Amino acid sequence: MHSERYAPPSFENKIVAPALAAERVRALAQPLVFTNGVFDVLHRGHVTYLAQARAQGASLIVALNSDASTRRLNKGADRPINRLEDRVAVIASLGSVDAVTWFEDDTPLALIRALRPAVLIKGGDWQPDAIVGAADVQGWGGSVHSIPFLHQKSTTALLEVIRKTQ
Repeated sequence: MHSERYAPPSFENKIVAPALAAERVRALAQPLVFTNGVFDVLHRGHVTYLAQARAQGASLIVALNSDASTRRLNKGADRPINRLEDRVAVIASLGSVDAVTWFEDDTPLALIRALRPAVLIKGGDWQPDAIVGAADVQGWGGSVHSIPFLHQKSTTALLEVIRKTQ
């Protein structure tokens, strides 16, 4: 048996605490794309959306709602299904994601202001002018986009199917 030292998976290097996120994004290729969400039970819709978001710039940072922030969204008493540390690791493992962080507030506005992305993106259920941080990003010359859903998937709907089969 080999006694090799354990090396953490390389994707763990993509995980950055919110307090260090501004410093980290300065080292990423520009323009920086920012998106956020819960990303509780990852599905094809999420993966496709993140790949589309990444294509809008040179780097993608994804900010996740903390567990407490997720609970305040009223997605259900048992949400999130996966704890923040697990959701962060799964998102960080995706090739389309260059960095992942999180936020405790109800919205990522403070984080958006700290990171100053050139591109702000949300899914097709958001109108661009209603996206949190849109006015800020446009104010410093950036752009805001709502990406239409290619795959109509929903974690909430998926969980309903799972619960019915129990």
